[in-house]
Amino acid sequence: MVFSIIQKSQLEGANRLDADYYQPEYLLISELLRRQKTQILKNLSNFIKKGIFDLSPDNYRSSGIPFVRTTNIKDPLLDLEEIVFLEADIHQKNHSTSLKSGDLVFTKIGANIGDLSLVPSDFYEYNFSQNVAGVNVNKKAINSHYLFTYLLSKYGRKQIERRQMISGQGKLELEDLRNLQIVIPSLVFEREIESFIVESQRTKHLNIELYQDAENLFLEGLGLKDFQTLQDLNYVVNYSDTEKVERIDADYFQPKYEFLISKLGNKKKLSEFAERINTSFKIEPDKGYNYIEISDVNVGTGEVVFNEVSGKELPANAKIMVSGGELIVSKVRPTRGAIAIIPNEFNEDFVASGAFSVFEVPSPTKEFLQVVLRSFIGKLQMERPTTGTSYPTITDQDVENLLIPIVKIETQQKIADLVKKSHEARKKSKELLEEAKRKVEEMIEKSFK
Repeated sequence: MVFSIIQKSQLEGANRLDADYYQPEYLLISELLRRQKTQILKNLSNFIKKGIFDLSPDNYRSSGIPFVRTTNIKDPLLDLEEIVFLEADIHQKNHSTSLKSGDLVFTKIGANIGDLSLVPSDFYEYNFSQNVAGVNVNKKAINSHYLFTYLLSKYGRKQIERRQMISGQGKLELEDLRNLQIVIPSLVFEREIESFIVESQRTKHLNIELYQDAENLFLEGLGLKDFQTLQDLNYVVNYSDTEKVERIDADYFQPKYEFLISKLGNKKKLSEFAERINTSFKIEPDKGYNYIEISDVNVGTGEVVFNEVSGKELPANAKIMVSGGELIVSKVRPTRGAIAIIPNEFNEDFVASGAFSVFEVPSPTKEFLQVVLRSFIGKLQMERPTTGTSYPTITDQDVENLLIPIVKIETQQKIADLVKKSHEARKKSKELLEEAKRKVEEMIEKSFK
């Protein structure tokens, strides 16, 4: 049993009398930080605010000022793959929440409260939503790369975790962020940490570029690099065609789908390239499992993460045992591109959601298929069965019936080599980030000792 005995004099005001707030690990970190040279985050920033309130998705654009939402804060280095944009006039009306490179964004509410990202240098200015807390860092007071790494370390995360309020729906208050204790290191150490984060960002960009090179190689080989779909306002469909698919909705028969298929040349169904697996298993209630669900696939990078869950807490949809190397394709909102290859090291007690179609397929075909399915060729085909519904899903059979262009094995190998290099760069980026966090934690613990 874990417990703490707290004196009345130790209570941090009348607002916090809950036992969770005084867990031993929190008290230990609090004591350790008390012996360091620290500043609260409010004194190291120009502002800490929530973003634009009540902004309709009708205001989202495909270019302009990047608008950061909670969905972009899954990756510590900010995921720009699904970023939306605002017009300049809306941004100017809300310029008080403008952020720039080196600033920080936090998730205020939702399933991943307290997640944070470093605003990158890809754009000059950014803005953010009401469900995001933005920190405009005073770069003269602290190195923003060090601050970012410190807040990702256990000394930042545990403070955020401790201060998080649970009231039906969890939320992170701005005042909680403002009062976070930040350990102030030497300038030399700040610059050392900055070098790790800058290199981590560089290798992340390399990861994206290599994958894009793989997709371009594939599309250029088919002559589809600049492919444009048809936008017919009217078209005629034979009744016999509706009978074959048992669909009569107009969207399903848009000419763009058949136009794309006509451009693929020689092709085969996905099921002819790969074997779908459905390895059911008996859940042991007291055993720990590593569970992979749809949200654990980063649609921007293809990275897969997992959650440690006991057998008795696994959701009913935890159905497929995986052992590493499988190709997984999301059947829920499939056009987002949650398509990935399970890392080979995910080989013990790993379970995937039944919302994935899971395939066993060797390299280089595996990497080739990932590129095809994440490209517009795969997404457009997966869009077709989901038309006419407010909750887009497809079936395992829909996935197996996806048409894949036949490409020479030599070209598949070139594509696979680029994808593998992309995966290596992504892994390196994460390793650099973890090394920076480790150095920050060691610095704090060493000075304490």
